[in-house]
Amino acid sequence: MKVVQDSERLQKYADQYGLEKVFTEASKRKMNLWKFEKGDILCSRGEQLDHMYFLVSGKVKIFTVSPEGKALIVRFKTPFAIIGDVEYVKGTELFHTVEAVNEGYMISLSFQDLRNYEDSHVPFLHFLLDVVTHKFYTESQATTLNMLYPVDVRLASYLLSLTDDGKESLYHKEMHTSTLQEIAEVIGTSYRHLNRILLSFHERGIIRREKGAIEILNLELLRERAKGNIYE
Repeated sequence: MKVVQDSERLQKYADQYGLEKVFTEASKRKMNLWKFEKGDILCSRGEQLDHMYFLVSGKVKIFTVSPEGKALIVRFKTPFAIIGDVEYVKGTELFHTVEAVNEGYMISLSFQDLRNYEDSHVPFLHFLLDVVTHKFYTESQATTLNMLYPVDVRLASYLLSLTDDGKESLYHKEMHTSTLQEIAEVIGTSYRHLNRILLSFHERGIIRREKGAIEILNLELLRERAKGNIYE
């Protein structure tokens, strides 16, 4: 992830997502635009953040890792989303890791600038309250649904979330044993059961699996099986 000097693009995103109405002029002058690439780790569990980030383009995966090393997806996020809101309010370390699913952009503001210019600014305080309460509601609901839905729905949702925009075909070129084991852990199933579901998806014409890759053949069937995508 790197800072991009592109004031026109930054202004375009600020206008698009209504940031002009939320922040003071002093804060807007302190904003930075960041570009990230697919696979970039934007921030990691246990890290002490000093900036708030606003996702304005692209998709990110938010997950946590258990003490045993098992990954658990919390959410996939698309614009408009915020990273660092809870950490700003509570002063805590990051509880989740954020990874880029594809390339995109974020706008940042330092916690220090937010404290200097926004702590008594009513539009920002209303905005922050709305963001934090919505996040707790949606993530709590998503965690519950992840536990209740059958594994085939979880796998369909996971594959759908890994597409760039839910419309293009997905090729995952490294579907070797370790990768499938990781996916099994993420969606909460066994490697053997995951293989059975992938075979059933193949037989139904949803995917094609060959030469170590998975290609999504029928996005409509995948969406149907995902039940609206429980991870987004």
